[in-house]
Amino acid sequence: MQGKVVLITGGAKRVGAAICRRLHGEGANLMIHYRSSAAEAEALRDELNRKRLDSVALAQADLHDVEQLPELVAATVKRFGRLDVLINNASSFYPTVVGEIGEKDWHDLLGTNLKAPLFLSQAAAHPLRHSHGCIVNITDIHAERPMKSYVVYSIAKAGLVALTKSLAHELGPEVRVNAVSPGPIMWPEDPTFDEQERRRIVAHTLLKREGSPDDIARAVLFLIKDAPYITGTILPVDGGRSASL
Repeated sequence: MQGKVVLITGGAKRVGAAICRRLHGEGANLMIHYRSSAAEAEALRDELNRKRLDSVALAQADLHDVEQLPELVAATVKRFGRLDVLINNASSFYPTVVGEIGEKDWHDLLGTNLKAPLFLSQAAAHPLRHSHGCIVNITDIHAERPMKSYVVYSIAKAGLVALTKSLAHELGPEVRVNAVSPGPIMWPEDPTFDEQERRRIVAHTLLKREGSPDDIARAVLFLIKDAPYITGTILPVDGGRSASL
């Protein structure tokens, strides 16, 4: 990973920040995208740049605005001279119950989880082909086994799974495209899942425990660094939950 350049969306906090720390620790230079988490993004940039000077930069953008996506790629190439890895990590997540679903929910959840990864990947295709790079998408185990009351989110992540496999066809052989599919890693910041519901979910994992953001970061690193013959694959990192649903 020494000298490799990574563009990651939603990298300022939570799982995204864990991915940033893991890849930076392996020698990568990072362009960290954020939308509204400016304070967290700046703190992470400063933390990592103290470890390796000028190795991390920031880019603010609203991923719903397709016209901003090529600018993210261009800013990365201008800053670091190349692009080796695109990580589509940014995500919206909240319930949408049938009978209460609005068009705004559709545009937000599909926009962040599917539309933005498509158009950002398209914008990044040329520099990634040039570097023989790769794309890693962050999907969800509920893409294949939808979660009750999360209709639109489940649809969006299912689309991202299909996009991962489609892009592997379209961009190969120069560019590999894979995805990591998390299970119970980090709970939402709102009180959507109470303690009883959390225990129930964890009980359905085969390992009987929740994972950590670094479990996802390690899987992402594997797909980038140690998987040259893997493309079009969805890697579950869920403690066996998807096998027991």
